[in-house]
Amino acid sequence: MSAERTNWAGNLTYGATRIHAPSSVEELQDLVARTRRIRALGSRHSFSDVADTTGELVSVAGLPPRIEVDAAARTVTVAAGLRYGDLAEALHRQGWALHNLGSLPHISVAGAVATATHGSGDGNGNLATAVAGLQLVRADGELVTLRRGEPDFAGAVVSLGALGVVAAVTLDVVPAFDVRQVVYDDLALDTVAERFDEIFAAAYSVSVFTDWAGTTRSWVKHRVDDGDDWTPDPAWMGARLADGPRNPVPGMPAVNCTEQLGVPGPWYDRLPHFRLGFTPSSGEELQSEFLVPREHAVEAFGAVAKLADRITPVLQISELRTVAADDLWLSSSYGRGVVGLHFTWKKDSDGVRPVLAEIERALTPYDARPHWGKLFTVAPEQVRERYPRLADFRRLRGEYDPDGRFGNAFLDRFVG
Repeated sequence: MSAERTNWAGNLTYGATRIHAPSSVEELQDLVARTRRIRALGSRHSFSDVADTTGELVSVAGLPPRIEVDAAARTVTVAAGLRYGDLAEALHRQGWALHNLGSLPHISVAGAVATATHGSGDGNGNLATAVAGLQLVRADGELVTLRRGEPDFAGAVVSLGALGVVAAVTLDVVPAFDVRQVVYDDLALDTVAERFDEIFAAAYSVSVFTDWAGTTRSWVKHRVDDGDDWTPDPAWMGARLADGPRNPVPGMPAVNCTEQLGVPGPWYDRLPHFRLGFTPSSGEELQSEFLVPREHAVEAFGAVAKLADRITPVLQISELRTVAADDLWLSSSYGRGVVGLHFTWKKDSDGVRPVLAEIERALTPYDARPHWGKLFTVAPEQVRERYPRLADFRRLRGEYDPDGRFGNAFLDRFVG
């Protein structure tokens, strides 16, 4: 089987008849205009069929690697297929940063934005909230520019590829900053439940990793500002300060991960868990994630913990992260701050599927939204009812793609 026709995890073989890789925006426009059915393909890190099609796929990774900083506006305009890791290093050299990054710097900007991919931090919106503008190739091949503040902009950012092929993205930037990252071992699950808000408010970005069977660690990332003299508490929340670097995924080498032990370093080399030049996560896995309203976080955490005996045999590791609320129509944090309950599974679809269904049933009372790019089995009608602006998005989709050029089975099921 050719890797070119599969996603990163290898759990999905694309049904497309061809995969294109245009080298210019003009070539992309021509391709879209003359192709009856086409979908954009990012860095292939989605585990669901969100990007799949029975028509043709187009990768924008071959477009010129545009990175244009507007210091006055505090924005950067970048080619859609650029990876966050490559963008971040270039930004930092010019004295700028993004407000946050996901766990993996390997993912493409446009793909992450389109699915509301996120990092962590009580005050940090997902990666799509940094979008100030989009350059989009519509169904007729026209290149249009959308800007924050314009009508329907909030519906176009997290679009699941339904409105067209994004050629470039304009992102907000902030002055570059440093981060200290420390890891704590043996954080008790009871402590996570009892002191949930305190734990996640402890730093700029906090992640809790657990196998639900007793092994729990926390990744605590402090922003370093002028005059900062912070030193780690050796027994924070009753946990132990790690005596060496760790990898969140059991059995994977710590060298794959960004530097820890409180050593200050640039934001792009601390906010992600994994380094760009190494295998992200385990490389052999499936993933699911459910975004739960913050007010239900502790109850949802407890509901999942009761399923530990079912979860642990097929699990590699789980991660808990917090995300601030936003106004993007199809964002998993639309209208509410959320906690993400993430599952990195063993690569065993048959074993994972029934366990996944049990988790989804346990989370039903808490209005959980599944991550668009991860695996889930929630009924389409349940997913649709959790997005208050879905009817508005359907109207927008009809305006941008009246003939369904960018449609696929995933959109048919969950957007309509």
